[in-house]
Amino acid sequence: MVYLLYGLKDFQINEEIKNLTKNQNDMNISRYDLNNTPLKDAIDDAETYSMFAETKTVIVENASMFTTLTSKDSDIVENYLNNINKSTNLIFTAHTEKIDTRKKITKLIKKVGIVKEFNEEISPLNLTKNLLKDYDINEKTINLFLDRVGNNPLIIQNEINKIKIYKNKDKNITAEDIINLTNKNIDIDIFKLIDYIVQKNKEKAIELYYEMLKINEEPIKIIVILANQFRIMYQSKELLKKGYSEKDIASILKIHPYRVKLAIQNSRNYSSKTLLEYLNNLADIDIGIKTGKLNKDLALELFILK
Repeated sequence: MVYLLYGLKDFQINEEIKNLTKNQNDMNISRYDLNNTPLKDAIDDAETYSMFAETKTVIVENASMFTTLTSKDSDIVENYLNNINKSTNLIFTAHTEKIDTRKKITKLIKKVGIVKEFNEEISPLNLTKNLLKDYDINEKTINLFLDRVGNNPLIIQNEINKIKIYKNKDKNITAEDIINLTNKNIDIDIFKLIDYIVQKNKEKAIELYYEMLKINEEPIKIIVILANQFRIMYQSKELLKKGYSEKDIASILKIHPYRVKLAIQNSRNYSSKTLLEYLNNLADIDIGIKTGKLNKDLALELFILK
């Protein structure tokens, strides 16, 4: 069978691949990234019969031949689709919002294979409940978990996997378990800190800053992350004004679409002038620390109190 999995939701695509390969040994699964490897290598593998099992899986990442991009690989894929090796499950992935349905190759894979789209938003709450369905955990504790780790599906899954390792026999998950077993996502506090700084709420900003220091966050790290967030928010806001889509912005900035989506959401209440002003101030602090003019432990505190 041949599959084309496309969309911006990497987590969902990865879960679908896990589902398609759940009954296979790792020895019978091959992965190829077309950004680094010629397509011919993957197709040659797909055409070869496995010596270890009746079926095998070949996963081909970044299959741009199904998108609006021009690709020299279309003919190679078309030839394979007309002569499919039935002992191979060939999975193409394209991390793009849309595929080009006008292309002959796209029409062909829809005819002979299975095409699935993964662009739908995942509810962090529903995802968490689903991943912990075999455990005893109340709504309040789930909310505590999401407050700590954020809404990124990949982070949610990774943190829940950690919990499951420690709670393998004991199926009861408490608030204490959440505090002890999960890492607090600094990005969550960073956005709160950004809000307080821009709103000139110095008391709340300082209080939050001290809380971050209590969990051993380095001031210099907080400064760097703050500056990075302000930069992404400013750039995303400006590119959005010029008519670029979230997907285009992610490509231009070379970051994950999820970060762009978050940056746009968090930049709506701030003007570009304000974002640029704070970005420049943080750049001055960075220079001041590196040149020894500012104490790294006091630099951000002074910035907040400015």
